[in-house]
Amino acid sequence: MTNDQTSETTTTQPVSKLIIVRWLVREYMGTAITGVILFLAAGRMDWIMGWILVGITAAWVTANAIILIPRSPELLAERLGPRKGGKSWDMIIMMIVAVATIGRLVVAGLDDRFGWSTGIDVPIQVIAAVVAALAYALVTWATGVNAFFSQIVRIQEERGHSVATGGPYRFVRHPGYVGSILFELAVPIMLASWWALALGGLNALLFILRTALEDRTLQAELEGYPEYTRQTRYRLLPGIW
Repeated sequence: MTNDQTSETTTTQPVSKLIIVRWLVREYMGTAITGVILFLAAGRMDWIMGWILVGITAAWVTANAIILIPRSPELLAERLGPRKGGKSWDMIIMMIVAVATIGRLVVAGLDDRFGWSTGIDVPIQVIAAVVAALAYALVTWATGVNAFFSQIVRIQEERGHSVATGGPYRFVRHPGYVGSILFELAVPIMLASWWALALGGLNALLFILRTALEDRTLQAELEGYPEYTRQTRYRLLPGIW
């Protein structure tokens, strides 16, 4: 997932085509692996909602490429990491998220194969698919206005880390996490699996925890962030938190 609070502009550094290619290969391979896990667990390839999830993921990667390659290619190098300054608590959280994400796909596929879950009709699945797509669109929007949208929590001093205030950052301080949480909750519903929703819910809770810890880190270490918090008061939900 993502370190959600950064800047709209940064000092441009030369980025080789090899880095761009490596990032593209990694992201599209991740999309392919998502499909492999889903369809192997389900034991079939004609799972429409499974293909829709793969399509949403591929569209998200493509949108990020269209936005980042011309505007913030140095962010691709940052995301290929590793980078110094990451927080130990963040590594633990994201390791759990990674395992739970794989588990969510496996459980959803097995649920489709053996029919463990009932009561999630096709219209509800379609609505959840729309929510999942919109959630990733929100993450893409946040990425597009945020040249330091890293995948680890760290202050990127070597890149002139500063505070983002535009786009969705005008409304909440961590819009990328809003999108990620919605995605985690929507995907199990679109795949018609209550059991997978338990793992998606775990990830959502971990993202809420990560939001709180990251926000505290930024207030302590990122210049200008305390002033920003006085202008944009809420982390995830306007009027609530």
